[in-house]
Amino acid sequence: MRKFDQHFTFGTATSSYQVEGAVTQDGRSPSIWDTFAETPGKVLRGDTGAVACDHYNRYKEDVQIIKSLGVESYRFSIAWPRIFPHEGMYNEAGMKFYKNLINELKANGIKPVVTLYHWDLPQWVQDQGGWASRKSLNWFRTYVKKVFEELDGEVDSWITQNEPWCAAFLGYHQGVHAPGHSNLEEALKAAHHILVSHGQTVNLLKQELQSTTPIGITLNLSPVYPASNSFNDKIAANNADGYSNRWFLDPIFKGKYPYDMVNLFSKYVHDFSFVHDGDMEVISTKCDFFGINYYSRTITEFNSANDFMYKHAYSDYEKTGMGWDVSPLEFQDLIRRLRKEYTDLPIIITENGASYHDELSENPRNP
Repeated sequence: MRKFDQHFTFGTATSSYQVEGAVTQDGRSPSIWDTFAETPGKVLRGDTGAVACDHYNRYKEDVQIIKSLGVESYRFSIAWPRIFPHEGMYNEAGMKFYKNLINELKANGIKPVVTLYHWDLPQWVQDQGGWASRKSLNWFRTYVKKVFEELDGEVDSWITQNEPWCAAFLGYHQGVHAPGHSNLEEALKAAHHILVSHGQTVNLLKQELQSTTPIGITLNLSPVYPASNSFNDKIAANNADGYSNRWFLDPIFKGKYPYDMVNLFSKYVHDFSFVHDGDMEVISTKCDFFGINYYSRTITEFNSANDFMYKHAYSDYEKTGMGWDVSPLEFQDLIRRLRKEYTDLPIIITENGASYHDELSENPRNP
């Protein structure tokens, strides 16, 4: 039987809004996901994270479940609204929860891997412009500095930002994630400030605080393929790749945005002055590792009616419950491309898997 290398670490992961619940407990203020989920029509069946798995109150039981799985690390995110529920107001009770959780994990031989931002922006930040405002950089720095001061040394590794593409483009461009806006210029500003905040956070930990704790960023990446070898479909694949992958990979590893995408975006964004001198150097600050969330490939074909001249094409691959292609071989393509074009940093698969429709059975012996 083949076995993984002894240095391979199996882990599991959550995000704060997915599992914690307790949205008003111990001083927590609303996040943009509280507001979004409570807006009629935004979330299926009107579901919210108000209770979720009640991890905030049941974390000791949950750690035992994690331990029973036999995994070696637990990646979780910190809810910014618990730490600074209002501008300039530090909430010690919110921090205590994470200290207790970390202590419980370590007592059970599980490494704490901590994501600093997994989409739950405080509503008070959004009310003042959110990630589209450059002021968000100062607010985020205040937040992460306090987290580092309180928790660094107890954490196995840090992740600055989780899936900036989702936070920026799904949240501010496509409008299907919080805060639910549909404005490309806002989305590009948000993406830029999220990336700058990443670089600032790495510098804060490594240069200012002189910490040796490993730190990196996690991107969700999907290799893109044209539906045919036609010139049009290759254009479609290039643009889809630029929108989903290169807009984030290039600044982090090459210190610049892809100019083909700048030209494409300029139809809707006529002023890129939100990119300040020195920003690209900050964004491309070297990390200790690179995190990848991988779920599926993308097949595209040309569509002149689409803003970026592509649409998703038919695929005969087996599908997950979310309609995504089951595509493990393309995962290998992705890793090879990253090694060839972008980075030699250690790569950590921070998320991977598939969702399928499931139902609880009244008889556990007869599922």
